[in-house]
Amino acid sequence: MATEYGQGYGLDGGPGYPGSTERRHRLPAALRAPVEGRTWRELGHVLLSLPISILLFTYAVTMVSLGAGLLVTFLGVPVLAAALAGCRGFGALERMRARALLGLEVAEPEPLRMRKPGVMAWMGAVLKSGTSWRALLYAVLHLPWAVFSFAVTVNVWALGWGLLTYPLWFWVLPMYAGQDGVQLYGDETHRIYLDNPFEITVTALVGLLFTIATPWIVRALTMVDRLLVHGLLGPSRLASRVVELESDRGVVVDTAAADLRRIERDLHDGAQARLVGLAMDLGLAKEKLREDPQAAARMVDEAHGEVKTALRELRVLARGIHPAVLTDRGLDAALSAVASRCTVPVQVEVDLVERPAPAIEGIAYFTVSELLQNISKHARATWAGVEVWRTENRLMLQVVDNGVGGADVSRGSGLAGLAERLDAVDGILVVDSPAGGPTRVTAELPWRGAHVR
Repeated sequence: MATEYGQGYGLDGGPGYPGSTERRHRLPAALRAPVEGRTWRELGHVLLSLPISILLFTYAVTMVSLGAGLLVTFLGVPVLAAALAGCRGFGALERMRARALLGLEVAEPEPLRMRKPGVMAWMGAVLKSGTSWRALLYAVLHLPWAVFSFAVTVNVWALGWGLLTYPLWFWVLPMYAGQDGVQLYGDETHRIYLDNPFEITVTALVGLLFTIATPWIVRALTMVDRLLVHGLLGPSRLASRVVELESDRGVVVDTAAADLRRIERDLHDGAQARLVGLAMDLGLAKEKLREDPQAAARMVDEAHGEVKTALRELRVLARGIHPAVLTDRGLDAALSAVASRCTVPVQVEVDLVERPAPAIEGIAYFTVSELLQNISKHARATWAGVEVWRTENRLMLQVVDNGVGGADVSRGSGLAGLAERLDAVDGILVVDSPAGGPTRVTAELPWRGAHVR
């Protein structure tokens, strides 16, 4: 994973930096760019790339060639492993340089995986690691690009500032070089020099254009460096996917554990407590049955009411685990039942030709259920709508209300937990909730067909 920070900051800091002032907005970005700190850092990166890439290319080609030549003997294997290990070390330095000068944050690639300790195991891990070979490829590919970007940057930069400052130094030419100014054109019989005030002014203006354009040219060149560092020196897509799946698995495990604790708490504090009280009341009624039949009848009647309450709580708890209507009749009926319990009128539209997998269907149900509960508790809305449809291989959900708005996933509310649950199955949650409303929450889930029910 790679992220880039520091976008748009200059001499006085950037957006969100303490102490940044409105002065940085007085000039357009094109005029600020030549003197911004970011521009000078990118220039430094390009200038350093040439000597570093020469050193890296020389090391890589020499060591790999030596190792390949020695493969006929046992010495070739350790030399080749050392070459790849050195390239990995250079890759770490390049990631640090990209972080410091380009503002590019690249995650560490996957470490070496050795089944057992020892030199032989280490050499085998280095030779088998895709990270090692990508670092070698970076060492080979970066030199031609570094030469090209260095040549373009130095020439454009020197041309721009040289022409821009021409009015300050043109007098040196007639005084010490024996010519009237910079020669624009010349042959055996005719020469044109930039020596009068108009030509000097035009030269400076042309230099100003080059000076303004140079930072953007350098920025475009460093984009290739960013791509090379990110693509070859960062973790592979497979490794990134493994890390993401491990994180998602942790979220799923934590969510399941939290749900089990909630169910246990609800059973202990709700239905279980009522059933214990019911057993005690029935025991007392049994003792009073012969002595005071009327009191026993009242106690049985009260116990009957407790039974109804306990059954109602158990139905609510079972609905929270997985409602029977969802299993029997699908999302349309289940969401209509949820909408009927909402405190505001809800219009439900489900456009699905077939049903998704039970797991996806359950996540969709509980997502809409939680969003409708948020509307009931916080939105102060008078109307809400739920839409469910399929787009190619994605299941789309959208919940809209005309409430006060202001919902924000980043505040760590229930929406954040909902977003984590969706992310655990490669889902996405997008919240559009400006202050004053309306609020539109869109959820996207992977479509997985219902193979077995």
